[in-house]
Amino acid sequence: MTDLLLWLHIGFAIFALGPITAATMSTPRFIRAKDVGVLRYLHKTTRLYGFASIGVFLFGLLLGREFLGRPYLSISMTLFIVAAVLLIMVDRDQSTAIRVLASENPDDDAKVQVGRIAALSGVIVLIWMVILVLMVWGDPV
Repeated sequence: MTDLLLWLHIGFAIFALGPITAATMSTPRFIRAKDVGVLRYLHKTTRLYGFASIGVFLFGLLLGREFLGRPYLSISMTLFIVAAVLLIMVDRDQSTAIRVLASENPDDDAKVQVGRIAALSGVIVLIWMVILVLMVWGDPV
């Protein structure tokens, strides 16, 4: 059972977190290009894989259930929750950028959202890299 949970945890990490990273990191480029069609696709991708990323957390929780008191797991879970909250903020900013760019007002070009999405996406990626380091070089089991 442990091997199955590990495979599911790693599989969800690869196939959920990778697309989220690609979608959020490329969003600012398409906001600057004012390509609303691609932005809608990236927003949908962020939401879909954001929900799928819950599987990473759940399978990791099930996998480490007897070791949850260890610092590296507590830190990793806390960081994952912080990254999830930041993803919700990115999702909100993507929605705002789509709404602004789809409006008739040529003055608003969603520059605020470009900077915020770029910064938050970078922080999210750094958090995931820290979690990866903690999982690989954490407390040996």
